[in-house]
Amino acid sequence: MTQSVALFVTCLVDMMRPRIGFAAIRALEAAGCDVVVPQGQTCCGQPALNSGDRAHALALAQQTIAALEPYSAIVVPSGSCAGTIRCHYPELFEGDADWLPRAQAVAAKTFEIMAYLDEVLGWKPDGVRLDATATYHDSCSGLRELGVKAQPRRLLAQVQGLSLTPLAGEETCCGFGGTFCVKYPAISNAIVGEKADAIAATGADLLLAGDLGCLMNMAGKLHRDGSPVRAYHAIELIAGMGDGPAIGEEP
Repeated sequence: MTQSVALFVTCLVDMMRPRIGFAAIRALEAAGCDVVVPQGQTCCGQPALNSGDRAHALALAQQTIAALEPYSAIVVPSGSCAGTIRCHYPELFEGDADWLPRAQAVAAKTFEIMAYLDEVLGWKPDGVRLDATATYHDSCSGLRELGVKAQPRRLLAQVQGLSLTPLAGEETCCGFGGTFCVKYPAISNAIVGEKADAIAATGADLLLAGDLGCLMNMAGKLHRDGSPVRAYHAIELIAGMGDGPAIGEEP
């Protein structure tokens, strides 16, 4: 039976790496989903929330809830945005008799994409091949707020020819942290420097993760260091789009 889902694209994917959105649609359709991209969606409000701008975070959350609540499931190619909707929207509207039930309803049907494909649908990619060695970074929000850890690894294990090698400190922050990297650039650069060294030490061809912000941060540092490691969102490989330009290589 076809499962109808709404894809919350995220700001970074929409503006910086649209092919992640197309990969998400491709994988969801292969898993038997009818995918809708709601036109009213915009920022989930996470940057405002993280910066203490509660008024703008509330306004963006209300707009997002209104755009997404008609759908039976919402799938997000980002642990941080999915975590904001699923974990923090109900906190934002605590005590609000009108908006809290709406926030809770949307939160309950919001999923990070790899968790949705693996846990909810029980889907496995079929006929996908990429001869390469990859290492995987666990983004903070996806790991700690949503428990996304084994799901992407199970899906990636089905990609023929792909070998996963462990990353030392795979659960350690990359230094991006949304607005953290803007407010504290020196600290952020030191953190991502340690992460880049750990990535290089794996000898992997590819760096994978589930959050574009983390990937852009790490890919940028690797590029500045002259590293040949190429970065992709894991859903790109899972959807059979791992042979295209890596993050930072787009024309």
